[in-house]
Amino acid sequence: MTSSELATPPLDSPLDTARRLAEDGDLDGAAAILRGLVAEPDGPDRAQAAVGLAVVLEERGDVEAARAAARTALATGHPEYAAQAACHLAQGFEREGRAEQARAAWQAVLGVGNPAYLAHAHLALARLAESLEEADHELRAAMSAGDEQVAALAARELADLLLEHGEPGPAADVLLEALETAPEGEVPGLRVRLGIAHLELACAEFAGTVEGGADARTSALAIELLARTLPLRGRPEDADQVWSYGLEHADEALAAEVRLRYQREP
Repeated sequence: MTSSELATPPLDSPLDTARRLAEDGDLDGAAAILRGLVAEPDGPDRAQAAVGLAVVLEERGDVEAARAAARTALATGHPEYAAQAACHLAQGFEREGRAEQARAAWQAVLGVGNPAYLAHAHLALARLAESLEEADHELRAAMSAGDEQVAALAARELADLLLEHGEPGPAADVLLEALETAPEGEVPGLRVRLGIAHLELACAEFAGTVEGGADARTSALAIELLARTLPLRGRPEDADQVWSYGLEHADEALAAEVRLRYQREP
């Protein structure tokens, strides 16, 4: 390298210059450079510049122009910047509560097909789902998209959803599968949810024992276990009803067994 080359710093590319101006707060200057790059139909930096322009215009408060720039980037089909543009559109629509438009934009992310964005897109589509079946499909797709961190998050959300809809068995299956590949930091949260699923399964077994007409001692034990477990799931009123069912049962032998269990310390 010659002394003259050492003395002359390398020139920034237009993209670098635009980025520096934006970081320095000169959004108008950055936007002017990026518009010039976007205006070149065959320019090598057109897709990236269009995404940058979308970000700059949004920061400047020109939301519709920002979306137009993002759509330009999306139309290029660039595997990286088209996906970024679709994410930009989707997130903006979500912030405004425009669910249909957000869903369409997340679907566009899937259409670009960049693996780095698929898990997050499926997770977002699950968040916007209008039915349990749709959310279940998208969360399972997020779990299978290759991002272990997102897969663990999707598993937690799917388990919560299944528990909410009274399906502890499938929730436990989801969590057990997720625990096989979950990052270490996600394991405790998954295990807690697995414990909750097991509690729900236990409650169902206790209730089934009582409804099945077991002998007085077994039924009383099931009533006690159910009544003492339900508060752990935030259902103290249901626990009170279970105790009342046992204490007021027509079978005096059963009621007496329940009375003994009710009076002792848990």
